[in-house]
Amino acid sequence: MDANRAVRMNEVSLFRLYLLRGLYLLIIVGLGIVVWPGVIHQEEPWELMEGVVACMLAAFSALSVLGLRYPLQMLPLLLWELVWKSIWLIVVALPLWFSGQMDESTWATASSCLLVVIFPFVIPWRYVFTHYVKKHGDRWH
Repeated sequence: MDANRAVRMNEVSLFRLYLLRGLYLLIIVGLGIVVWPGVIHQEEPWELMEGVVACMLAAFSALSVLGLRYPLQMLPLLLWELVWKSIWLIVVALPLWFSGQMDESTWATASSCLLVVIFPFVIPWRYVFTHYVKKHGDRWH
């Protein structure tokens, strides 16, 4: 395989880069509307897990700003989001749904987690495979 073809195979199209930027922007705007007002204007102390979740989501949205400029370098952030939401939906929500025990709070969380279904269509999987699976890792010593 010539060098030019190898470079082309590893490239991500401009369209895909804009899709990624759109996804980062959706995260920034969505969490900016839902999470940041509570972080900035917190009136009462949070319960432990409520505070943990709010701070993690705020950090996720803040780091997503970097994804607007560096959409490929910030892919691990999207992969983390895809994986944790998928695990939560499979391990927590699905069994509750199958057993008919979904309460209103769990439905609300599951609904917001289902946004993750668009991630696999936006993530450039060939790039992920080439740069995170196939590529040699950093040295250990």
